[in-house]
Amino acid sequence: MRELTLILASTPKMGIGLSGTLPWPSLKKEMAYFARVTKRSPSPNVQNVVIMGRKTWDSIPAKFRPLPDRLNIVVSRSIGGVEKREDKSLWAGSLEKALQWVGEDGKGKAGRVFVIGGAEIYKAALGLRETRRVLLTRVEREWECDAVFPLELKEGGEWQRVEQQKMDEWVGEEVPRGRQVEKEGTDDETGYEFEMWERVD
Repeated sequence: MRELTLILASTPKMGIGLSGTLPWPSLKKEMAYFARVTKRSPSPNVQNVVIMGRKTWDSIPAKFRPLPDRLNIVVSRSIGGVEKREDKSLWAGSLEKALQWVGEDGKGKAGRVFVIGGAEIYKAALGLRETRRVLLTRVEREWECDAVFPLELKEGGEWQRVEQQKMDEWVGEEVPRGRQVEKEGTDDETGYEFEMWERVD
């Protein structure tokens, strides 16, 4: 199967969502980074794939669905196999069925494969050896969350944070270093840092 990359933002305690949406204020620069990274394909002839659960799909405003310039695959237990919708999104009954489609029907058409949420899909992906890296935006303060990323990323475990140069090379741009701040000077001021982690073989 194709390599998988998980991409997410989380609080220090790995909180990722509240009531089906992001727990922190909208971070425009961070969201633009997400869009650039998930759109940037390894070849002009292929499109990257973003795989998400139904709740994550529902959390995206309708006017932005499917996410443009990427093949959107939505995982839902209500689907038997794989279905193509009028909006060109694909719906699959499981993460495994989605990846099977990428490897067979999507062969030659699919570039990098990203899992973008939510918690259940992340958990399923972390159980696969094909999941090789996590692109993490680490939000510096805690927010109330009811959804948590099912892995604490810290040094010394199965995952290792990679150096900035290697992250830049994989992402395809010079990723901003150190603490980033949005909505500075307001009650919604939010700081965060971009990280990349890889599974240690």
